[in-house]
Amino acid sequence: MARRKRFSEEPFGPTVERLMGEGGVTYRDLSSRTKLSAGYLNHLVHGNRPVPSNDVVHALAGALGVEPEHFREYRLRVITDRLQQMPDLIDRLYKRLGG
Repeated sequence: MARRKRFSEEPFGPTVERLMGEGGVTYRDLSSRTKLSAGYLNHLVHGNRPVPSNDVVHALAGALGVEPEHFREYRLRVITDRLQQMPDLIDRLYKRLGG
């Protein structure tokens, strides 16, 4: 079996779906592990709901055997939260990107 990448490059829903497939996890299994409804999980996978809160991402990550940072959207939140504490860096990055 191929080694799993530490960081997913896919959007949230397809990443959850892939991890479920790799682990042979059904919506019912994931629901039981996370205490989230199978219907809600289905909506997350198919992009009918926004990326959930960090608490829900943590629960899903644990149930799927990955770290929360496996999800691209979680990493983006961490970066955004840290950047908000560094306004000078925001300005420098913005200028470097041609803003």
